[in-house]
Amino acid sequence: MSEDVDTSTKPESSPQHAPRAVIHEGLPTQLPDIDPSETQEWLESFEAMIDERGRSRARYVMLRLLERAREKQVGVPALRSTDYINTIPPEHEPWFPGDEDIERRIRAFIRWNAAVMVSDANRPGLEVGGHIATYQSAASLYEVGFNHFFRGKDHEGGGDQVFIQGHASPGIYARAFLEGRLSEEQMLNFRQEVQHGPGKGLPSYPHPRLMPDFWEFPTVSMGLTALSSIYQARFNKYMHNRGIKDTSQQHVWAFLGDGEMGEPESLGAISLPAREELDNLTFVINCNLQQLDGPVRGNGKIIQELESVFRGAGWNVVKVIWGRQWDELLAKDVDGVLVNAMNSTPDGAFQTFSVEDGAYNREHFFGQDPRLREMVAHMSDRQIEKLPRGGHDYRKVYAAFDAATKHVGQPTVILAHTIKGWTIDALAGKNATHQMKKLNLESLKLYRDRLYLPMSDKQIDDAYESNKTAPFFHPGDDSPEIQYMLERRAQLGGSLPKRVDRSKPLKLPGDAVYSELKQGSGKNKIATTMAAVRLLRDWMKDPEIGQRIVPIAPDEFRTFGMDSMFPSAKIYNPGGQQYESVDRKLLLKWRESEEGQMLHEGISEAGALASATAAGSAYSTHGEHMIPFYIFYSMFGFQRTGDSIWAMADQMARGFLIGATAGRTTLTGEGLQHADGHSPLLAATNPAVVHYDPAFAHEVSHIMQSGLERMYGAGADGSGPENVIFYVTVYNEPISMPPEPEGIDADALLKGIYKYADGEGDGPRVQLLASGVGFPWIQQAQQLLADDWGVRADLWSVTSWNELARDAIDTERDRLLDPASPGREPFVTKQLSGAGGPFVAVSDFMRAVPLQIARWVPGDYRVLGADGFGFADTRPAARRFFNIDAESVVVQALQALADAGEVRPEAVTEAFAKYRIDDPTAVSGIAQEGGDA
Repeated sequence: MSEDVDTSTKPESSPQHAPRAVIHEGLPTQLPDIDPSETQEWLESFEAMIDERGRSRARYVMLRLLERAREKQVGVPALRSTDYINTIPPEHEPWFPGDEDIERRIRAFIRWNAAVMVSDANRPGLEVGGHIATYQSAASLYEVGFNHFFRGKDHEGGGDQVFIQGHASPGIYARAFLEGRLSEEQMLNFRQEVQHGPGKGLPSYPHPRLMPDFWEFPTVSMGLTALSSIYQARFNKYMHNRGIKDTSQQHVWAFLGDGEMGEPESLGAISLPAREELDNLTFVINCNLQQLDGPVRGNGKIIQELESVFRGAGWNVVKVIWGRQWDELLAKDVDGVLVNAMNSTPDGAFQTFSVEDGAYNREHFFGQDPRLREMVAHMSDRQIEKLPRGGHDYRKVYAAFDAATKHVGQPTVILAHTIKGWTIDALAGKNATHQMKKLNLESLKLYRDRLYLPMSDKQIDDAYESNKTAPFFHPGDDSPEIQYMLERRAQLGGSLPKRVDRSKPLKLPGDAVYSELKQGSGKNKIATTMAAVRLLRDWMKDPEIGQRIVPIAPDEFRTFGMDSMFPSAKIYNPGGQQYESVDRKLLLKWRESEEGQMLHEGISEAGALASATAAGSAYSTHGEHMIPFYIFYSMFGFQRTGDSIWAMADQMARGFLIGATAGRTTLTGEGLQHADGHSPLLAATNPAVVHYDPAFAHEVSHIMQSGLERMYGAGADGSGPENVIFYVTVYNEPISMPPEPEGIDADALLKGIYKYADGEGDGPRVQLLASGVGFPWIQQAQQLLADDWGVRADLWSVTSWNELARDAIDTERDRLLDPASPGREPFVTKQLSGAGGPFVAVSDFMRAVPLQIARWVPGDYRVLGADGFGFADTRPAARRFFNIDAESVVVQALQALADAGEVRPEAVTEAFAKYRIDDPTAVSGIAQEGGDA
């Protein structure tokens, strides 16, 4: 028996001591009632107290009894948790529909190949790492799912979404190898994605961008799986309720580790699926009691702790703790001594029991009470040693999965007790298991024996002699095991994991929808945030894409002027609106609807980003294009959820991230923690993110149109949609938006820089560059330079410092890889070549943002920026403090011209004294408008 699981018939319950059928709210247990008459007397006494003294008195007495029970160490579980036993009693387990022997052999083959793959990747001279133990502990959990529950992409209902624990990837590869989806060459090239050629290696973890036809969800950023799966399940309901797609047969499965639950993101959003009754979501938490270097809760009980947390949050909790061999012992536990021992034994001790022999377990676990010792007197030490944990018993796991899929009205969490490194004697249960990546010859042979694998010593010896590892095992395509695997997956809708794109092309809006923004705002003043939102409203009216727009905000729709959408688009709430809102008499009143389009995420940027990811990847998960428009305070984007944005990019999601109230000084009244001076730099680190920092409404128009076309249309080169994310920083500072300049070079605008205006006059010449809210500063500086100093300034609008830098870096790489070619010139160099005088750049971000292009600016390049911490004050005061205002630009320009011998050196000191650029009090009387968010 390959995994030491006894498949003998489970014992029948004793008729005179029938265990309770269910566990409810953590109080009843499966213990038999040895004195029903006494029990009935207690119950009648309690009922009489309620009748005579009332419920308040009864409640008080019950609480005192619980308190005294704990004082006397009776071991009564907390109200929010159950005894440390299986939730589903043996007599309520469903019939197991599979072939147990074949499935056991399949697991053995997969276990072996997964371990050998990692061990091979760590042979001398390679040693690229990997993880053996995680999958070994979770193999039964995955295999029950693959053989009986996980529906593939060809299932009539659309297929499930399965989030696989990152460190378990070797087991998933091993299964795909047996199915014929991966070659032996790929298995040998685990963690070697480049050196053998494209497509011939395998990535470490689930990475859709690296294996776009295989992996669907990136999960190795620990904690994000829980968050992402919650919002994926929620988005499935959203699409269903809005009539975009029937997702009623799709289920979301998220595999997590008990140590991983320590990440704040793992538990941070678990109230949402309970609140919205997401019964299409199941967490499977592999509780092997170990983190990377030691126990999760050595002195405590992580399963009980997690049960309390999830039960308190409103989840359906199913515990799978003990394998079937324990059922007979529990049936004999007439006085509860075994359950009490299970309740009181800490995880650290259970971890020790898992690595010790039967004699040790007999003495230290069962030996703590004569009644326990007597309970196992008939068992050999070997039988005690092999008493299994529930997560390794496929019947127990099947019962839990079956219960989860049939449960209605709540999400389900399955807490499965396992042993890390299970079946590998050299690894199982040891603290260092996570770091152990290589099996020696003796360990390999012991492992083969444990799995009853039909492989000779000579086969292993020959392979180990040649490359210090063992051969893979495949029983042959015609074997019963392979045929069984393929038949089960065919019945369930095809192999998993698998990523496909079945989306149909969208018909995008024409140029007319963008014309209004290009006309400017006339006498009215608007901010670029308002321009972006206005365009969004026009998109939502479009008959083709309007219903596919997903507006997302973390409690800030009104902040960004999007409350005008409430009456028509409405806020999504699966329960509708069951109350009259406090602003019901207003035209723009708060409106919720089951069919609402707007996702109002509350104060959770992490949740909002998870929704954006689910929406932006719907083209592959559901075959339906959805267009997320996630708007947020820019400071709370990349800084707060940067890891999630990386996962969004890895999942190849598309959409718009709108960093509103951007810059270090536009929202300066809010103070330091709202002052974004660096998000473009963080955005630059993500290869999938295209960042723009527009100054005017017409720039917003071109950028947003480009984003739609690149992500949902023909793409930049006409080959189809690109897997990029558009990050656009916009501002809350209103200005009179000018009309689009005649003859504007739209291509240059989208590449990152275009000339906005020539300076007038015949004096010394300087080039002023600015992005975003900084452009009015150089316009004012242009006037001051002309009027006060006789200097002519040309103006350049930089719509993207990041894209200019990327283009320039690409040109250098191209030249490196083709040294015989003269190469092309960086776009920024080409644009600025021939411009007279020095270059002065300014933005509302730190200097490092414009400095990205310094190497390729053809001349003296000076940069001003808002470096340092922010603070609360007016915009003029903050800009004077950081020396990024118009006057500071003037002084910097004069200094550059003086250094070049173009103006008198004294002009610099005169300008410094005239404008008092070192003194924020000099601007204390300057009024500002639109200072709120």
